[in-house]
Amino acid sequence: MIKLLLVALTFTVVGCAPEQDSKTAAAEVASRDLQPADGQLAEIYNRSCRSCHTVAATGSPLTGDATAWQPRMDKGIDVLLDSVINGFGGMPPFGLCMDCSAEEFEALILFMAGEQG
Repeated sequence: MIKLLLVALTFTVVGCAPEQDSKTAAAEVASRDLQPADGQLAEIYNRSCRSCHTVAATGSPLTGDATAWQPRMDKGIDVLLDSVINGFGGMPPFGLCMDCSAEEFEALILFMAGEQG
């Protein structure tokens, strides 16, 4: 009887979970295929950015999702660089890239925002 109750409770909880809308799901899938054209930036992106910027559940803007990036880009690159260097929300300082330069961060931001390859 307890097993049956637990199974029913599990289905109830799963049924209440918010569903990811199809646009977000498509953007998430598309973000996983994007890579910077520059090999050095691609290496940094894969070790420091990709794990959050290709997963919608993290709340970070997805790579290539210009709509999600636009309000951030409107603040200006200096504000975005400050957020990367000092950390912002769930993003740790330096975005986990302690050896990255400001120029590399800027190139990565522009790439993720879809403004540069």
